[in-house]
Amino acid sequence: MKIAIHGKEFTSEISGFIQHVFDRLTEFQWEFTISKQFTSDLKRNKINYHSGTSYRELPADTDMVFSIGGDGTLLEAVTHVGNKEIPILGINTGRLGFLATTAREEFDEAMSKISNGEYGYDMRTLLHLDASEKLFNGLNFALNDVAILKKDTSSMITVHAYLDGEFLNSYWADGIIISTPTGSTGYSISCGGPVVIPGSHNFVITPVSPHNLTVRPMVVPDEAELSFTIEGRSKHFLVSLDSRYETVDDSIKLVIRKEDFKAKLVKIEGYSYFRTLRQKLNWGLDARN
Repeated sequence: MKIAIHGKEFTSEISGFIQHVFDRLTEFQWEFTISKQFTSDLKRNKINYHSGTSYRELPADTDMVFSIGGDGTLLEAVTHVGNKEIPILGINTGRLGFLATTAREEFDEAMSKISNGEYGYDMRTLLHLDASEKLFNGLNFALNDVAILKKDTSSMITVHAYLDGEFLNSYWADGIIISTPTGSTGYSISCGGPVVIPGSHNFVITPVSPHNLTVRPMVVPDEAELSFTIEGRSKHFLVSLDSRYETVDDSIKLVIRKEDFKAKLVKIEGYSYFRTLRQKLNWGLDARN
């Protein structure tokens, strides 16, 4: 099996586990390559990555990507994979881990199950962004959300939204979030958006601190095309795709639709989305339960 590994800068307390990952890959005799960025961190922390080589672009013959870190690291790994739809296993060394669902103490078991074929895939819908100017160096897709936000001012902005060409609403707010079901437990939920189960074929439009309290989050079909124009006292705004962002001006026109390809997340046998949801959101932590 050929594995590609991506990670972020890590602390000394994680070093022992990182070394263990590479030792286990060597024991299993799996070939592996390492993202250029992560290789620098490994060298700095004196991790022995054995025969691993580094990559700038993900090798096309990769069988699986290991993302070592938190959910942000996995979102970066998604940009490495792009439309290749190579499976990604999220190994959680961060805090929350909605996407990076394999905990450190579960890694050895996960390796054994992958070796035995005891895993499946969770196909997650992505958002695609088209704009009237080139943004994000062609990496114009997101697993969690697209956000349009104010910049450089305390004043609200106005986001004019259209659904399949029909006027929907003008949002007077600090911004607006368009999330996938995967991203519904991210930025959107912190702004009052609903939890949407992956595979629901929906997007969520969630305003950020709207001026009109009757403006609520809205669930729309993921076959819809959403378009936006922006105006405000400031002439510059932020557009973000997951953890990436760019500054745009008020001449920009944005169109969001479902991406043609999906993110393929590895689902180890025994994984439960609802168990993860309960654990990460601390549902049911009450003496009465």
